[in-house]
Amino acid sequence: MNSRERIRAIMAGQAADRCGFWLGSPHHDTWPLLHKYFGTSAETELRCKLHDDFCWIGPGAAYKHPQGRSPFNLNIMQHGYGSAGVFAECEAVQQVEDYEWPNPDYLDFTEVLECLRKDTWDYYRLSGFWSPFFHDVADFFGMENYFVKMYTHPEVVHAVTRHVVDFYLEANERFFDKAGGLVDAFFFGNDFGTQRDLLISPEAFKEFVSPYFRQLTDLGHQHGLPVVLHSCGAIKRVIPDLINFGVNALHPLQAKADNMSAELLAEFKGKIAFIGGIDTQDLLVNGTPAEVKADVRRVKQLLGPCLVVSPSHEALLPNVPPRNVAAMVEAAIE
Repeated sequence: MNSRERIRAIMAGQAADRCGFWLGSPHHDTWPLLHKYFGTSAETELRCKLHDDFCWIGPGAAYKHPQGRSPFNLNIMQHGYGSAGVFAECEAVQQVEDYEWPNPDYLDFTEVLECLRKDTWDYYRLSGFWSPFFHDVADFFGMENYFVKMYTHPEVVHAVTRHVVDFYLEANERFFDKAGGLVDAFFFGNDFGTQRDLLISPEAFKEFVSPYFRQLTDLGHQHGLPVVLHSCGAIKRVIPDLINFGVNALHPLQAKADNMSAELLAEFKGKIAFIGGIDTQDLLVNGTPAEVKADVRRVKQLLGPCLVVSPSHEALLPNVPPRNVAAMVEAAIE
């Protein structure tokens, strides 16, 4: 099997020649360390050497506003996550309607389509707009305000969410129409959990997240694409909902988060594929290669065969010794 055949089988819940492997998307400071250790000089060369099955090429830079604005122009990096947003004091839906929402006519997919066409190796291709509507809406209010307004002004929260999700639906619709068979799966992300539990109650999740989330998964399936969800944190309580919404694979299985161990996730085996599960908080940082290999084998036994071995956060940091990356790969492809 080549990589695309292997991961397509895993996504479909069918037998493959081995578990999959994905290195993730290492931090930019990590790449030089990996290249030095493995004797490579380019990303593609390194991924081939590590038997990586994935290629993640997203259209995130496709929004070409004439004034250089991002779709939602939140400037969160300037003010800091959790800061009060533009709708922090909003109490009327009309104020939401009067906001200058993004125009999908500014989307230009030339660059991403060229990249997808140029990369002709057999990697399984993840793509689609990241669509982090849960985070975007939180930034429009400020996270604390967002959660409070779910109770005090639910109609305002729904109005903002509707505009954010409508943009992502239209953007993904246009992209998938253009990309056609160049994409293997719709990969998007919303971190719903903390280290301990969900950020909001299951009841609030059902009202303020589920309907919009379902629209995005439905859109992927309408284009014949499996849906891969990225969500960090302790989200076990809503995994049954995610399965019902049509999520085909869950990433990254934050191993040290409460109730997210491979032993506890095994109850969902056969209902959803898993990507991740190899702890980046402690094991890959501080463990020995032998300990890493043992843990990969444990996770494979519990969650395989519909499993892609991968770090429990895709952005491997420079504090992960390359020898442990090598150990993870060796045990993954056994």
